[in-house]
Amino acid sequence: MAEDAVGPDEPAGLPGRPRPGQLTFTAPRRGRPPQHLADLDPSERRAALEALGHKGFRAKQLSTHYFERLTVDPEAMTDLPKAIRAELVAALLPPLLTPVRVLTADGGATVKTLWRLHDGALVESVLMHYPRRTTICISSQAGCGMNCPFCATGQAGLTRNLSTAEIVEQVLGAARELRDRHVPVALPGDGADLGGEAAAGGEAALGGETDLGGEADDDPEPGARGEPAAYGHSRISNVVFMGMGEALANYRAAIGAIRRLVDPAPDGLGMSARGVTMSTVGLVPAIDRLAAEGIPVTLALSLHAPDDELREELVPINTRWKVDDALDAAHRYFQVTGRRVSIEYALIRDVNDQAWRADLLGDKLTARGRGWVHVNPIPLNPTPGSRWTASRAGVEQQFVERLRAHGIPTTVRDTRGSDIDGACGQLAAATG
Repeated sequence: MAEDAVGPDEPAGLPGRPRPGQLTFTAPRRGRPPQHLADLDPSERRAALEALGHKGFRAKQLSTHYFERLTVDPEAMTDLPKAIRAELVAALLPPLLTPVRVLTADGGATVKTLWRLHDGALVESVLMHYPRRTTICISSQAGCGMNCPFCATGQAGLTRNLSTAEIVEQVLGAARELRDRHVPVALPGDGADLGGEAAAGGEAALGGETDLGGEADDDPEPGARGEPAAYGHSRISNVVFMGMGEALANYRAAIGAIRRLVDPAPDGLGMSARGVTMSTVGLVPAIDRLAAEGIPVTLALSLHAPDDELREELVPINTRWKVDDALDAAHRYFQVTGRRVSIEYALIRDVNDQAWRADLLGDKLTARGRGWVHVNPIPLNPTPGSRWTASRAGVEQQFVERLRAHGIPTTVRDTRGSDIDGACGQLAAATG
């Protein structure tokens, strides 16, 4: 079994798309991307420079330019001898992602980028400005092998795993754009109407919404670091592994990317681990492995149903690890890391939004203790050909109120970018 796999693949379905319920853990083998500085830890970078015939200390200089100064331009690296700048950049900072298309929504507060990788594979990332933070939602795989039927990415199947550097470059690419093309955008709270959800009763009726990458009561990273607290932030404060792919099925590359994000500069980007969220459909062995890494990122469990019968239809991984298995692993993660777990729950009209399911979920969560979990109901975002739609507003409100009656902190997820297919479950990397 491959090192990053958690189980054998199901039998193949029709070419190009998985059959209903098919799980794919082993990505098709394709040409590896060029080695990049972000693939390597500091000692490996020194070794790579020495193998090229250069002094090992040049690795720290390159790391400073890449992670701190956000540059890959050899002409800007004036502390390096001019004769070797281009060689070092070509060897350790090769281009990995090429932007194909950039779409904006929500008055410029949401930006979706379609990237082409070295082999032609396509992935998407979404940058979202909020009043107190700027979050990027990144992809860890081209496609996804988990095959959730309400998710456009899962329906497309798995093309390949991304390398550590390809994951990191989505963050660094967005960071460069924020630095170079910094334009303030109007945000909720500044008099902007981003789709009218609050005015329609969502925020007032449900007691507020939470943004992607932060719970409603989190102390915002930008304020903690002295960053702007209104809008138009100049740096990324939060990274969420909620784009294309199941990151824990590409474990080694995803963990490498997290380390590059949280390692102190210049070895990495120097982010706080509490600003990073790892989303999973519930790969139990990988959740336990993540807990043992010693990096207290936030875990987000995509549950979507509290009962096994329905969850096996909505989240096929439930045929391997049941609801209670996934919740037990999430609770163990909290016990090890001290980080409150987020339960992601896409509300689907007349499918999983019944009051009794809210009560069942509340019972299961409180049975494992208090204060360890937060629930994020998410209004289902439309995808092409889907037979499902979002819950009615009143049903959504009742679901939230039933969970809160159990003492479960519950906040409806702010939906961003649905009109550019940039919201949760909509990423499909289409060029048309």
